[in-house]
Amino acid sequence: MYGLKLLSEAIPKVTGKVFSRKYTMLGRLVTRWNDVVGEELANKTQPVKIRYFKSKKSKEKPTASLDIACSSAEATALHYQKDLILERINQIFGDSWITAIRFVPIAANADTLKNRRPTPSKPLTSEEKEHLSTVLENINDPDLQEKLESLGTAILQDKQS
Repeated sequence: MYGLKLLSEAIPKVTGKVFSRKYTMLGRLVTRWNDVVGEELANKTQPVKIRYFKSKKSKEKPTASLDIACSSAEATALHYQKDLILERINQIFGDSWITAIRFVPIAANADTLKNRRPTPSKPLTSEEKEHLSTVLENINDPDLQEKLESLGTAILQDKQS
């Protein structure tokens, strides 16, 4: 009756209710950010946090506020487009779940969000490549396999540094 369970089966049951909507929606926003603000602004801004607020009245649904990282100059320009951005977010994702936007300035000496140069990483050794391919050989979905291979490569390279 009480045997060991796979971690991959247990974790979603434990964390699913707590993290499901908040982090799923932020992930969806990040991946669709070009669609929301357009390519030019997407290169200068990035959604960084969603804050949820529960209503004091139990029948009202909770509201959310989105924090967007950008330079001070971009924040000034974006302030005038706040309503348009809110409309686009709620048009794409529906449900009017985000009701406010806050612009969070990034440091003046920080690189631009999308144009940061990644630090060069060492290539994987043949043993690491072989291990990674062995672990992923049973994945049937080519897209998933490619993404997991990329993730595994990044993790192994991060361990090297």
